[in-house]
Amino acid sequence: MRHASLGRAAVLLGVLLAGAGRAAAAPPAAAAGLPPFDAATALLVVAPHPDDETLCCAGVMQRVAAAGGHVSVVWVTSGDASELDLLLVEHSPFMRAAAVRDLATRRMREARAATTLLGVPAAGQLFLGYPDRGVLELLTAHRTQPYTAPFSRAAAVPYAQALYPGHPYTGASLEADFTAVLERVRPTLILAPTPLDSHPDHRATGLLTTTVAQHLQLLPAVRYWIVHGGEGWPSPRGLAPGLPLTPAPRLRGLMPAVFALVPAEEDRKQQAIEAYATQMQVIAPFLLAFVRTNELFAVAAQP
Repeated sequence: MRHASLGRAAVLLGVLLAGAGRAAAAPPAAAAGLPPFDAATALLVVAPHPDDETLCCAGVMQRVAAAGGHVSVVWVTSGDASELDLLLVEHSPFMRAAAVRDLATRRMREARAATTLLGVPAAGQLFLGYPDRGVLELLTAHRTQPYTAPFSRAAAVPYAQALYPGHPYTGASLEADFTAVLERVRPTLILAPTPLDSHPDHRATGLLTTTVAQHLQLLPAVRYWIVHGGEGWPSPRGLAPGLPLTPAPRLRGLMPAVFALVPAEEDRKQQAIEAYATQMQVIAPFLLAFVRTNELFAVAAQP
């Protein structure tokens, strides 16, 4: 774990001298346009891939869990389409379907470890198992006709750990499974990627969330975050203690609200990110750039 900066150490010393713990110094959630957190809070984080939930929502997850609320994460894909991962982690220069599925199993295991650190119980760790880099295809050209993932060679959910193994890779199936998750969790707060994200899986996941939430009359509960927010963002890359996360260029016009983290939440967020060992081997500077003094959430999906 990184050492606290002198400024942060001074803040912490002041809190201790005042007889309060770190959690007591946490600003209210309402400051970031989020509802108050208490035992009635049911948070659902919607993640396109394993690690997205931790990059953007680790602080909120911890805060809801500390307030006695219930935290769930649903992963739309299991991250089974990365050539770089396969080359460096699986030591496989070829896209063998077996290696791809092994990588996905490993990433799901990492996701469980990371989110357990953040207060998510096993029952709230939900995998759908749809194709990495194929979500937008499902919502457009393959709404009814099954899509065959070019990496895993699967045309249906191949993972036994998923909620609905064997469900076909179609947009209709994905929407039905996602709807079932919302009806199961009954969230009072949903954190999802914005359709403004430059990654097609993120854009599609944001559109899926908006569409289904609107149908279930849950749209007022949705707040949006971003991972792929523009060239060079977030900056600087790598671990930079004490720096805030600045608004992404692709969110221009949305004025995202600031959710401030206390130092203990930042430290736990870093631990959770580092639990993604496969991703730390290939994109560590990018991942660690999200360990900041704040997280950002927009009320609207787009301007």
